[in-house]
Amino acid sequence: MRNALPNFNGLLTRDELIALACHDDVESRLIVQKSGKWQIKHSPLTEQDFTRLTKKQWTVLVQDVNHFLPSARDLLLKFRFIPHARLDDLMVSFAPQGGGIGPHFDSYDVFLLQGIGSRRWQISAQQDDQFIEDAPLRILKNFQPEQEWILQSGDMLYLPPHYAHNGIAEEDCMTYSIGFRAPSHQELISQLLVYMQDHIEAEGRYVDPDLQLQRHPSKISIAMRAKANSILKGIKWNQSDIENFLGIYLSEPKPHVFFEPPQKPLALSNFLNRARKQGIALNLKTRMLSGNGKFFINGEIFTASNTTYRILEKLADQHTLILDRDIGTATEDLLYQWYTSGYLEIKS
Repeated sequence: MRNALPNFNGLLTRDELIALACHDDVESRLIVQKSGKWQIKHSPLTEQDFTRLTKKQWTVLVQDVNHFLPSARDLLLKFRFIPHARLDDLMVSFAPQGGGIGPHFDSYDVFLLQGIGSRRWQISAQQDDQFIEDAPLRILKNFQPEQEWILQSGDMLYLPPHYAHNGIAEEDCMTYSIGFRAPSHQELISQLLVYMQDHIEAEGRYVDPDLQLQRHPSKISIAMRAKANSILKGIKWNQSDIENFLGIYLSEPKPHVFFEPPQKPLALSNFLNRARKQGIALNLKTRMLSGNGKFFINGEIFTASNTTYRILEKLADQHTLILDRDIGTATEDLLYQWYTSGYLEIKS
């Protein structure tokens, strides 16, 4: 998509990205190709990691940049044609001329938006998914490019899942990756079982008053299997359970994400006065989804009345909100609770 975002030159400089990559609470990677071998270092990175670099074949990638830059969140909001539950994060990478991370697959959809500089993208629909042995990255062994483009600032490439691609910096450049969230079936099933463990109540205890003497005491009997099968068939869930599970699971912060309450929280009345004058915004790290009469925010469920739901649905959709004078006590209390938890803040 040529000129997808006209006049887009990025949101931060190379040095600002490297400084961000060195923060303790940032997920980042430094990938270096040296003498034909790939090396990777995961966060936390240090300034010394970058001063030691002598070759141009390196790339730094920083995840969740939208957690730290309001402009990055605004960029993600341009992709609201995709439901929030399917958008993951904004990853930003920098590579000097000739740099890249090698040909690879992603298991999810991604938009690749070019910031400063230019990058050559080669793509292939190949089915050969053999990877280079002993490499710390899943780099394709037999990449056969079928098409290629050079992306300039503001150009964007969309890639569906499992489409092989290779990006090579034509000059010092930065790329903004808008990634989708696509959990594997295994992860989805496993997390549902974790959710059900915390939300199911099963009464009774295994009994077998008709137990028979067994010739082989080590054998699990047909009768025991049948009884256990009958008990386990009692595990059931409905549409509300699925909605609650998805809301909690998809809004749950990543393990390295934490929220800090305001050091000197405003009193409720002062909070409301300032919120009406200045507006409120979700904390950059907050994930908020809506359901049927409820909201899911950072892995928690909050039930809302029709009035509260109608008001706060705008906050969930747009991540910011200007409060009307009369929003009701229940809405005020809920917003104040989220404010004191660090989930939202007064706009400056």
